[in-house]
Amino acid sequence: MKTSLLGFGLLATSLTTIAAEPTPVINDFGYFYNVPAQVSDLSQAQFKIAFDVGDGAKHGEQNNPINSLARFINMHVAHGVKPENIQLALVVHGSASVDMLENSVYKSRFDVDNKNQSLITQLLANNTVVYVCGQSAMHMKVAPEQLIPGVKMALSAMTAHAQLQQQGYTLNPF
Repeated sequence: MKTSLLGFGLLATSLTTIAAEPTPVINDFGYFYNVPAQVSDLSQAQFKIAFDVGDGAKHGEQNNPINSLARFINMHVAHGVKPENIQLALVVHGSASVDMLENSVYKSRFDVDNKNQSLITQLLANNTVVYVCGQSAMHMKVAPEQLIPGVKMALSAMTAHAQLQQQGYTLNPF
């Protein structure tokens, strides 16, 4: 009987924990672990962070490093940071440039859907700017009008990073 009650108590605690999981800001992306005993007071935190992605995903697959931005947003909002206090920038270059193609262009080029478009669209709607390196884009035959709506073309990734640093963005090393 005690074992049954203990088991029921653990199950009830687990269900309460599951039910208390926060609603993500970026849906279907950016999964994270809740860390209830973390030491930072994040209620007044403000972030301006640039992320750099140069390696493309396999055609038809999600580019996981881009998912890091969704994880950053979801994790920090769930732990008390106001969404308006999170400003992210994504600088894309190299083979990742094709991951910025609008789905119809991507599909005509690779015969599969661009699994990154929904993620990029949600990031753009949540205080994220996305730049594709113009040098890489030209090399990969990606024209500005072929990009996911909202993605901007920079002269180069180096230029985008320099300008973001001048605007107070720090570079995320992960």
